[in-house]
Amino acid sequence: MDFIEGEILAFDKPYRWTSFDVVGKVRWFLCHHLGVKKLKVGHTGTLDPLATGVVVVCTGKKTKLIDQLQQHDKEYVATLQLGATTPSFDLEKTIDNTYPTAHINRELIDKVIPTFIGEQWQVPPVFSAVKVDGKRAYDLARKGKEVEIQPKKIVITSIDICGFDPVTMQLTLRIVCSKGTYIRALARDLGQAFNSGAHLIALRRTRVGEITEKDCLSIEQFESMLNALPKQENK
Repeated sequence: MDFIEGEILAFDKPYRWTSFDVVGKVRWFLCHHLGVKKLKVGHTGTLDPLATGVVVVCTGKKTKLIDQLQQHDKEYVATLQLGATTPSFDLEKTIDNTYPTAHINRELIDKVIPTFIGEQWQVPPVFSAVKVDGKRAYDLARKGKEVEIQPKKIVITSIDICGFDPVTMQLTLRIVCSKGTYIRALARDLGQAFNSGAHLIALRRTRVGEITEKDCLSIEQFESMLNALPKQENK
């Protein structure tokens, strides 16, 4: 493998790691392996810290492909808790509101889900990396400042219902969508469409383009793989 000429690598991001944590660790391992102080390394799409799954990383000259690779569709498996919201619409923040759920059943879910398929405008969550006046929205939100985010056009190709527990009010979905889709925002909007509330309690990215979770390395596997390779000389 030639990491300076460039490689495209896939990692299974651990829970509570940022995508930048993955890039930083990969860069550190590679610089040590190659005996260089600097190396271009970048990811092809941010994954929330509380999510796990596929993060695609490019090294060396292959970083020029990042913009192209970012256009690929993505697949997620998401579990929503119905009947409650948090400010971040995931478990980063604690529950701020609860809502009735007695009216929510499988019939209603089957009716609402198809209305979210197709091209649409989505407002990203305030706790997101979207820039507002040159600053990250989550930085402003965490300081208690009001954030107004403009809607963005997205495409949701499919939503499959993997499971629904009417006792716990937990709904698990498999979602295929375009670049820029926020699953936390989808949870928010679905909760509203159910005349209730919702937030994510689990999220896993299972595919980016043709790369699936089965193609991914853990950080530990990558380190072991590098240790088994002969030292690559800097060209």
